Amino acid sequence: MVKPELLAPAGDMSKLRMALAYGADAVYMAAKKYGMRAAAGNFDEGELREAAELVRSYGAKAYLTINTVAHENELAGAGELARLAADCGFDAAIVADMGVLDVVKSAAPNLAVHMSTQAGITNSASARMWHSLGAARVILARELSLDEIASIRANTPSDLEIEVFVHGAMCVSFSGRCLLSNYMTGRDGNRGECAQPCRWKYHLVEERTPGEYFEIQEHPEGSYIMNSRDLCAIEFLDKLADAGVSSLKIEGRAKSEYYAAAVTRAYRGALDDLIAGRPFDPAWREELEKTSHRPYCNGFFFGLPKEGIQYTGDARYIRDWEVAAVVERTDGDWAYASLKNPFEVGEPLELLRPNAPVRTVTVGEIFELDGEGEERSVFRATKNQFMHKLKLPGGCAQAILRKPKK
Repeated sequence: MVKPELLAPAGDMSKLRMALAYGADAVYMAAKKYGMRAAAGNFDEGELREAAELVRSYGAKAYLTINTVAHENELAGAGELARLAADCGFDAAIVADMGVLDVVKSAAPNLAVHMSTQAGITNSASARMWHSLGAARVILARELSLDEIASIRANTPSDLEIEVFVHGAMCVSFSGRCLLSNYMTGRDGNRGECAQPCRWKYHLVEERTPGEYFEIQEHPEGSYIMNSRDLCAIEFLDKLADAGVSSLKIEGRAKSEYYAAAVTRAYRGALDDLIAGRPFDPAWREELEKTSHRPYCNGFFFGLPKEGIQYTGDARYIRDWEVAAVVERTDGDWAYASLKNPFEVGEPLELLRPNAPVRTVTVGEIFELDGEGEERSVFRATKNQFMHKLKLPGGCAQAILRKPKK
């Protein structure tokens, strides 16, 4: 069995820190341009250097996305970004375009190149072709079954790494190749600016009666005819490892730091159990229910699922849990936290920590800290600009406090 890499999203510096603290073997991120998640915070040049240094301190790897569809006037910039990535110490660039691959290889010959899922690689011939052009890894299309992945692995060079998505949002279009957002809003999904019109609620309009809207009666609340479920493969990582997958990728650079922490932690735990020969613990799957998500499915790994990939009920996320606070620093048993949602003295909260089981803590003393560091004892931590000081057990750096939504 191949020991797969766990690859987590890093939309900005705070999410990067969470992904690393909670167990990522590697992270992927974008500069301010050329990344497929323009809505994420992303990184300027100084932050890229800081990020690469932080990643190295964890003994992890860093990949920079240069995977938008590049126009002619952007090729030089792609090369400059590749040189910057190599200079910062990034391990690879993720690209989707054959021309960008050539530009990156010319600009930064020692920087490894990974072919994005946007390239739509669905067979071994395509994978071998990209390898012959200099790709060290291919990120396979999400529309493949486990058997197809295993066949691609068996028919490609052993030094070509294979990466697959295992968790997160899915696109209604093949490998994300969609023009709908560009057509409807002027925001190009292939350039990182998708407005997600596939998630919108649609009505039918008859051409001779403009302004009269008719429900498309697939569901009492309306119809979301292109909305898709979220992918969740945590229960069969063994099958992915047996198929020869080199890297397990979590989607979500535009999602929260809590998402980066909780999802990375769950997959880290499940993968460590697999490597140690322990049976899958359903608690890891339950952890994923406490993050923001749409209804889960197995993707295409076992063929097209009976319920399909689409979810026509609505486009809302399931958010049954919310973050109360995120610990920024600690001093003995005192934790200094930024507040996300209100909580009170005596309220039970779940404490999520790196490298530790989840435990329930009861909120004791709460001190509100103003901008000058002055403390004021309060009963209820309310959402404002202040930090809060809480009594917590040791080892809570980068811990997260959460609670069920009422």
